[in-house]
Amino acid sequence: MNKRILIIAGVIIAMIAGAFVYLALNKPAESTNNQSANQSELSAEPAESQPTPQPAPTATTPSAGAYKDYSASAISSTKGTKILFFHAPWCPQCRQLEASIKAGPIPENVTIFKVDYDSNQQLRQKYGVTIQTSLVKVDDSGNLVKRYVAYDEPTLNAVTTNLLP
Repeated sequence: MNKRILIIAGVIIAMIAGAFVYLALNKPAESTNNQSANQSELSAEPAESQPTPQPAPTATTPSAGAYKDYSASAISSTKGTKILFFHAPWCPQCRQLEASIKAGPIPENVTIFKVDYDSNQQLRQKYGVTIQTSLVKVDDSGNLVKRYVAYDEPTLNAVTTNLLP
């Protein structure tokens, strides 16, 4: 009876030690990814604290491309081409595509909206999205125009080639 207890306790201790080793080996890779993502975010911000005044876009002046978080009112209030990017923070391809989008340049008059894949099931159903890294081009009313999955080639170039005319 005592031998069984000792064996069970030894197995449990070995499993706990193995879990700690596994977590210790995987943690530096995650922090490296986070550091590179943070560095790319920092490099995207201007060095000056005062923003440089930009002329307001007019009918003849195209507006620069943008990358924004999705909101329900965002589609109707945004002019130009609209693309929904179904992103999951746990997805390596999503992080790679997001880094490519942030590095830009996003084409003029194109806005890419980052949609949380995990918390927007209703939106996923509306557009038939079944996998993260899906991108959906929508019209001004939010209707599906075209869908593209960038899982195998998570780059801004692949997105623009497959979704933009």
